Amino acid sequence: MTISIRKLVLAAASAALFASAGPALAEGGKLEPRSGGFSFEGPLGTFDQAQLQRGYKVYREVCSACHSMNLMHFRTLGERGGPFYDPEAASPAENRFVKALAAEVQVADIDTETGDPIMRNGMAADAFPSPFPNRTAAAAANGGAVPPDLSVMAKARDGGADYIYSILVGYVETPSAELKVNPGQYYNPYMAGDMTPFWSGDHEHVPPGGFIAMPPPLVEGQVTFDDGTASSVDQMAKDVSAYIAWASDPKATERKQSGMGVLAFLAIFAGLTYASYRKIWKGVAH
Repeated sequence: MTISIRKLVLAAASAALFASAGPALAEGGKLEPRSGGFSFEGPLGTFDQAQLQRGYKVYREVCSACHSMNLMHFRTLGERGGPFYDPEAASPAENRFVKALAAEVQVADIDTETGDPIMRNGMAADAFPSPFPNRTAAAAANGGAVPPDLSVMAKARDGGADYIYSILVGYVETPSAELKVNPGQYYNPYMAGDMTPFWSGDHEHVPPGGFIAMPPPLVEGQVTFDDGTASSVDQMAKDVSAYIAWASDPKATERKQSGMGVLAFLAIFAGLTYASYRKIWKGVAH
């Protein structure tokens, strides 16, 4: 597809998007998140392990260059319901996949004999390494904007995984010359914001969304999935969104299963209680 045709397609998509944006606006003037159709949604939903593995790979090879996950440890990847859970492993820390993944990164440590700072291979007990030593360095490397930590991002944003997915696939070209986009800013209709100060057109038709400092992070074919899944932008966005949702609540599936067990117990208990009541008070006027 030539550049001119691509621009025409993007322009048409943008026009269609804003033409239908009215009834779909959420609080803050952004569009309501698109549904990712995730398997873990609902009271009986569970995470797709293959999707979590792909999502981890997208995070590690793309997102981790800017975004930290300071609350995550490598051993968590091997817990029940996690992307690399192995029922044959004695524990998550002994999981062979987790050990291999941890060993791929270098972790800052102190030599126990000399006290000198060293770098060593990661271990299952280590937390995910941060891409920057501090917030000042993170801001300096990203035009003054500190990339947010993704450990609980799905919990911190209304819409959860759908919101993350929508942001990743929602980048569009500027809908009109009447919208001023400053250098280092990228327009995204799913990003909360107020376009009024940047809009010189009719104030009844201010475009939805806001500006984001992160450029579009995903490119077609950017990651090679081990299971052979085609790495389209949409697929990578869904997979990494599912992974971030799992990381935000690794015990979600276990909690759902426990909840269903409790409900089943309460239903049986209620039935036994009612049957006992009928038997005890049978034939007694009351």
